Parts: sequence; structure tokens; C-alpha cells
Amino acid sequence: MSAVEGSFEDLEAALGYQFRDAVLLRRALTHSSHAHEQKTGMDNEQLEFLGDAILGFVVSDCLFRQYPEFEEGELSKLKGFFVSATNLVKYAEQLDLGRHLHLGRGEEKTGGRQKQALLVDAFEALLGAMYLDGGLDAPTQLITKFMSVQFGEVGGMVGQFSDFKTALQELLQSRSLGLCQYKVAEETGPAHQKLFTVEVEHHGTIIARGIGLTKRAAEQAAAKHAIEELKRDGRTDLQEVDSTGIL
Repeated sequence: MSAVEGSFEDLEAALGYQFRDAVLLRRALTHSSHAHEQKTGMDNEQLEFLGDAILGFVVSDCLFRQYPEFEEGELSKLKGFFVSATNLVKYAEQLDLGRHLHLGRGEEKTGGRQKQALLVDAFEALLGAMYLDGGLDAPTQLITKFMSVQFGEVGGMVGQFSDFKTALQELLQSRSLGLCQYKVAEETGPAHQKLFTVEVEHHGTIIARGIGLTKRAAEQAAAKHAIEELKRDGRTDLQEVDSTGIL
């Protein structure tokens, strides 16, 4: 029995959506290698095409509403980050899509369940399948749920002008927790349109991350997030951020 045989109840629970047409769900998870072997011609490539368009629209709509102060170029940079394979694969991994994929024998042997491209394609195909099965609301809710976690880590206009880095250092010193360091974990986009992800480290432990249109904004966003984590529930120590989260 393959890893995908049986019920999709756990996946549907993770999606927050129950399919009316189970064939659509199965097709969204079927790679072309499996379809070719089975000679069904029912792979997820067309659904991926549709899901990609839906993703672009929903992300653009969310960013337009969330950041009304940003200019078109800034919104484009953020959109590029949210729809990037590097970001989408985190969504796919949270849904454990790899376990549900229908793969051909060759892809199975070469670790297809962990391949970023296959996971991202399946995620986009799922969005297309959800749209065909239940309209635009279902994929919109799923995308928004994932993105909302990241919104708090994007350095907006407040982050540009507030010195959260100094505030964080003063907070750490007041609790005798020493110094922290900032490092750029990722740069996405072309040279003229980069988006930065910055991590805050404390004694070798990553305690927060921030996303910014500039390196400075990302640092301020990361510091702001670290302050929020440190103050949460009266916490008096620093804990590593969840590496499986959407950051």
C-alpha cells in the first residue's frame, strides 16, 4: 500500500475544507509521473495553472488591504516573497502534502515527496481544486490563514521610524540577558527589488525573524517581534522560534 492510499480526512482537516468531489482532491495530488504510469492522463498540471492564478490574485488582494500605505513597487516585492517557492513550500510542509502525493516509481525512489518543486506544484493545484469544488472563498481562507501569521513580521511604515532595536536591547539589559545579534537569513527578488528576512540571535539561538523591504526595516520588524515574544505572558527568558512555523 502506498503512502497515499486511504482517507484524506487528515488533509481536509488541515485545509479546513471538505471536498464535495473527491476526484478533484486526488487529481490535485497526482504527479504526472504517476498519471503516465497508470495511463490515466489525470495529473495536477492544469489545476496547478489555475491555482497559480488564484494565488496571485488572493495574495495581491490581501497585501493591498493589509498595507494601504505601500506603493506599487513595495507591494510587488512583498507579493514576490509570498508567492515564491521558498515561501510556498513551508505552507505545503505544514499541510504534510508530501505524504499524500501520488508519484510514479521513479519519483518515489528519488525522494519526490520531499522535493520543493513537487510540493509547491501540489499546493497550487490544491488551490485550483478547492476553487472548482467550492468557489473562491475556500482557497482565499486557506491562503489568508497562512499569510496572516507572516503579516506581523513585515516591517511597515511604523517599523521604518520606530527604533525597536534599541527598545529590545534595553529590555534585554533590564533582565540581564546580554546582547543580541542580527543576521540576514534570506534575500529574495532581483537586485533592484530585494526583500530581506532577518533573524535575531541571542547566544546562538534564533528568537525572532522579520521581513522587510530594506535590511533596516527587516531588522526593526525582527526586533519588534522579539519584544512581543519576550513580553508575552510575562516571559523572562528567550526561546527559539518554531522552525516549522511560517516565518
